[in-house]
Amino acid sequence: MEYITLNTGAKMPLEGFGVFQIQDAAECEQVVYDAIKTGYRLIDTAAAYFNEEAVGKGIARAIEDGLATREELFITTKVWVSDMKTEKTAYEAVKTSLTKLGMPYVDLVLLHQPMGDYFAAYRGLEKAYKEGLTKAIGVSNFYPAVLTNFCKFVEVTPAVNQVELHPFFAQEGAIENMKALGVVPQAWGPLAEGKHGIFTDPKLVAIGEKYGKSAAQVVLRWNTQRGVSILPKSVHLNRMEQNIDIWDFTLTDEEMAAIAAKDLGHSEIVDHDDVGFVNYITSLDL
Repeated sequence: MEYITLNTGAKMPLEGFGVFQIQDAAECEQVVYDAIKTGYRLIDTAAAYFNEEAVGKGIARAIEDGLATREELFITTKVWVSDMKTEKTAYEAVKTSLTKLGMPYVDLVLLHQPMGDYFAAYRGLEKAYKEGLTKAIGVSNFYPAVLTNFCKFVEVTPAVNQVELHPFFAQEGAIENMKALGVVPQAWGPLAEGKHGIFTDPKLVAIGEKYGKSAAQVVLRWNTQRGVSILPKSVHLNRMEQNIDIWDFTLTDEEMAAIAAKDLGHSEIVDHDDVGFVNYITSLDL
């Protein structure tokens, strides 16, 4: 496993395990346990995933069984839009997440969307950070213009910006923007949620065959070589094992460019410019 250094000085695994849409409590607890057993040390959840309690139980079991220590793990959660109203609501949301996770602190807390009063909400995260409730703070889904302005007017520069990053939405400019601001890019949906025939794409398959890897492994490695932290998700143990088995090969510059050439220049998963989408997101009250 490779690590990346955050602007706080903390080391974050370049690859983690996501639990989005794993809402069955028993299943979520087990897959988190299995992920840690497989070797994952970064676990990413959120208030809006409705599974923080199950994640916490899976982590606790793994620690109790000696699979990892708490210090070896990097746990991320996120504050939802309905709690991004004031400094106090965001701060209290962090404490609520800690209670659900059964932890005195997490390693990273993010604002989940660039919506609501995110400046006020971020002050709540800054307070939580200063009090040691989280080791680092950041944002998610903040596009370059929003992120640049945001960084100019907050006290603590976001350590991470978690956005959609995969070959069909490469966002090279956004990554350069983050790096210039000292913010680590992290990919949600690094496998494009299975869209675009990503697992059977002829070019990706051909590159993988050269290294004895799958198209999925090629895509994940491509992102990490760009300095992007990745969060693949699977409830299947064999896929978990495959997704983390990407550290024994290196793509050439030509292969990196060929993969990047698949970029469509837009997302086909979410559209933050769409009024209907924004209305839907802001209507969800946890």
